[in-house]
Amino acid sequence: MELFTYMETYDYEQVVVCQDKHSGLKAIIAIHNTTLGPALGGTRMWMYESEAAAFEDALRLAKGMTYKNAAAGLNLGGGKTVIIGDPRKDKNEEMFRAFGRYIQGLNGRYITAEDVGTTVEDMDIIHEETDYVTGISPAFGSSGNPSPVTAYGVYVGMKAAAKEAFGSDDLAGKTVAVQGVGNVAYQLCKHLHEEGANLIVTDINKEAVERAVENFGAKAVDVQDIYEVDCDIFAPCALGAVINDGTIPKLKAKVIAGAANNQLKETRHGDQIHEMGIVYAPDYVINAGGVINVADELNGYNRERALKKVEGIYDNVSKVFEIAKRDGIPTYMAADRMAEERIERMSRSRRQFLQNGHHILSRR
Repeated sequence: MELFTYMETYDYEQVVVCQDKHSGLKAIIAIHNTTLGPALGGTRMWMYESEAAAFEDALRLAKGMTYKNAAAGLNLGGGKTVIIGDPRKDKNEEMFRAFGRYIQGLNGRYITAEDVGTTVEDMDIIHEETDYVTGISPAFGSSGNPSPVTAYGVYVGMKAAAKEAFGSDDLAGKTVAVQGVGNVAYQLCKHLHEEGANLIVTDINKEAVERAVENFGAKAVDVQDIYEVDCDIFAPCALGAVINDGTIPKLKAKVIAGAANNQLKETRHGDQIHEMGIVYAPDYVINAGGVINVADELNGYNRERALKKVEGIYDNVSKVFEIAKRDGIPTYMAADRMAEERIERMSRSRRQFLQNGHHILSRR
């Protein structure tokens, strides 16, 4: 790939390539934008088919974090790390300590957290070398498992979407089809059950399905049947790209609001559901509870304060709908616009500050 051309096109600030021969570390830190503050984004460990694929993933994910953090109202920019390797057999203490030293060398421009293929234990090792890491063990003053907080954010965002679609955010009596019943989705089901919603669930993990059926009175359906069930709200909480040519014609829901990342296979699918009148809560806005939660660690973690911030997802989702109506665009575009407008406001403010400072100095 033409790295500098790609970076210039999408306005990336910095890419750091890290290697440590002794431990086998091969990592790429991508910093997309720090207008709002230091770049925050997790560390992903994956067996990439090529180094080019790893670079592309790091860059794509870093840009996504810029938008996610901006839309969440955080004073943080976007960054991401990918480590090339098999997380099941290639990890060692030396690797993560070496990586921690690289993060420390960036002097706070980038702050990491766990992601696919990494764990709290890995973050603890990184913490041995740097303070610029979140999602570490609660023993170090961290927030612990982010799943319940992420689920709470999806729940309040779903209520905002319900208000947009049905005129009320009351979910009692509403039927919600939940695709995937992992850690986040199980907690989401708990909130929905407590409010009186009717649940339809599916998952490739039969034990997860049985747990939801037993604890929440959910109705179980086969994996392929979840798209066409009669429901008010469809909540994708497993794989990405599930809103696509094959599934859209089957959907009967009036709302799509779930925890999964990258729910739209292509942007044109966002246009399609918009034309159908389906209310879509953009994924990176509604599932931001986890990053809001770990970001609170930077101020000395306070769970009550963090949950209060996560409740702001309701207003963020509502604002997306307002922008969509204001500009006559689908909600996936409105979410991007909301993030971009916030970044641009801060950028203008900084430019004005620097210009004023220059004028003051020039008069002395």
